Amino acid sequence: MSSIDTLIDADTIARRVKELGAQITADHAGRDLVLVPVLNGSFVFAADLARAIELPLAIDFFGCRSYEGTASSGVVQTTLDLSHPIQGKHVIVVEDIVDTGLTMTYMLENLRTRRPASVQLASLLSKPARRKVDVAIDYLGFEIEDVFVVGYGLDFDEHYRNVPYLGVLRS
Repeated sequence: MSSIDTLIDADTIARRVKELGAQITADHAGRDLVLVPVLNGSFVFAADLARAIELPLAIDFFGCRSYEGTASSGVVQTTLDLSHPIQGKHVIVVEDIVDTGLTMTYMLENLRTRRPASVQLASLLSKPARRKVDVAIDYLGFEIEDVFVVGYGLDFDEHYRNVPYLGVLRS
């Protein structure tokens, strides 16, 4: 079993998520708000962020993936679509990490075809060194170097999602 070196501890994550929730609350007061967590990796971040937003909101899930092990396959697969229309609503996509930008570009373009009032992106992490396509992140938790991280919902082959902090696997 690999060990994990802490990159961002649980308390630091909790503080930043509360700050993001306060910012979203201020920016979206009075709006019909829908959070769209991207499964599977963002579920922990999305749950904490939803609780930090002090507004009525709806939550609907979208599943897509492009990773196999530690590398992006370059092909985006939709694994779960929204269950409710988003036309006329203010949508915030909740993502675990923006890496190459390919998955998020695909998803944002897909959602914009559904005529929401607005689409924004909240991402726990951004890894700009790997970016192939520019993606605007409206609410960003942390920018990180080009390391493969696990914990707080992020996985390595479906393991380590339950680790309460973000870390780097060490063999």
